[in-house]
Amino acid sequence: MTATIALVDDDRNILTSVTIALEAEGFRVRTYPDGQKAWDALSKNPADLAVLDIKMPRMDGMELLRKLREVSSMPVIFLTSKDEEIDQLLGLRMGADDYIGKPFSQRLLIERIRALLRRVEMTSKDDGDDAPVEAGDEVMVRGNLILDPLRHSVTWCGDDVTLTVTEFLILQTLAQHLGHVKSRDQLMDAAYTDDVYVDDRTIDSHIKRLRKKFRMVDKEFSAIETLYGVGYRYKDG
Repeated sequence: MTATIALVDDDRNILTSVTIALEAEGFRVRTYPDGQKAWDALSKNPADLAVLDIKMPRMDGMELLRKLREVSSMPVIFLTSKDEEIDQLLGLRMGADDYIGKPFSQRLLIERIRALLRRVEMTSKDDGDDAPVEAGDEVMVRGNLILDPLRHSVTWCGDDVTLTVTEFLILQTLAQHLGHVKSRDQLMDAAYTDDVYVDDRTIDSHIKRLRKKFRMVDKEFSAIETLYGVGYRYKDG
């Protein structure tokens, strides 16, 4: 079925250009110029996924997300400016699934949307007790880490760690190959599909954010190791 995307931004140019790009990929799109109008509509009729700007009149993206999470588990991607790192982390802790910094590539946004929708589809397979578990979908336990691909959940020492789709895929790849070094190119291949271009610094930034999130629940977290000039590996214990 064709997915419906809610696009919420007070920039008319973004609403128009992104709508054209999404519709060209076969998505249905609903647009809203501010958070209040989006809340009025989405609280009654959620979309399959929402893309929210943070800074908007009447009701900003943070408040809209807070209200949506009270009534819906609809996947959410934030659009943020480069100087909004605190808002990014707060948004993730509040229940956003991913974020993209402005200015952004429309192609990257589309791929992030597809990745989130695939994750929702995979999770829905686990609704029944008899649902088959495919290879790579089993719950993974690595010392203090428990990673559940179907539920897109991660815990460390029993505490939840909220990850974006990209961060989750990078961590999953590292943890699946315990002690093995993964190059940046290999992590790019695991985290991005359909030849989406990212550079080495993008992977480094994801690793930095991964460590930061785990250290929010455990200051001594050191399971992700850097091998300078080679890549990264996950060590148990």
